[in-house]
Amino acid sequence: MSTAQTLGLGAIAGLTIFLGLPIGRMQNVKPGTKAFLASTATGILIFLVWDVLSEAVGPVETALEHGHDGRFLWLAFLLTAGFFTGLMSLVYYDTWMKRRRRRAFLGPGAASTAEFEHDHHFTGMSPARWLALFIATGIGLHNFSEGLAIGQSAAADELSLAIVLIIGFGLHNATEGLGICAPLAGDQERPSWGFLGLLGLIGGGPTFLGTLVGQVWVSEAVSIVFFALAAGSILYVVMELLNVGRVLSSKLLVTWGVFLGLFLGFATDFILKASGA
Repeated sequence: MSTAQTLGLGAIAGLTIFLGLPIGRMQNVKPGTKAFLASTATGILIFLVWDVLSEAVGPVETALEHGHDGRFLWLAFLLTAGFFTGLMSLVYYDTWMKRRRRRAFLGPGAASTAEFEHDHHFTGMSPARWLALFIATGIGLHNFSEGLAIGQSAAADELSLAIVLIIGFGLHNATEGLGICAPLAGDQERPSWGFLGLLGLIGGGPTFLGTLVGQVWVSEAVSIVFFALAAGSILYVVMELLNVGRVLSSKLLVTWGVFLGLFLGFATDFILKASGA
């Protein structure tokens, strides 16, 4: 398989994320339906947290089991720093943005902080759009790591593994599109196709970039960093989506949605494993 063919297949694996994006343009969505979609996305993302942490922790445990204390400490540091950065950077960024909006819109006669939450002219985006952007960012970090795996397999002449990874990651990305756009369904302002395309590029484009980098540079440490960054950022989004689900609907409906999302995540993963990856 030539470099161009590998990169082309890596791009296809990333572009399948666009299959789930049109759901973000759904209008007149009932609160219960919106909560179910958000909780299904939460389940998918909970699976991804488990998936990427497993990939990141594996090499660290291997170094420890083999008695490579120096390498273990180095990889453990990368894992911790990456996870901390991925989680806390989004927390601090979100807090900073809310403070800026509050200073811009809450004057002495403002009725409540709820007003500034709904007035998003300062940023040009609603809270739902910010949440979708955060989700796309976390998934993009995850998909960059997946792209590294594709590229590194091809570089090592493990072509059958590379093809299987492309198919499996393509299936994963198809469900991740739902995870990105679930918060947008029924939003007061229907997102444009351009905005959905931007989310798709942020979430799926890194698969191609990771494939490109993985073909020319193999680094276990870099993979750990990106998996840890993805885990931390996705965990932040999971917490935000759980808050959305609790506000919009009942615990029973939210739990069913989370279960469905977990089922979809593990089902695509089992398909990948059954194929020999």
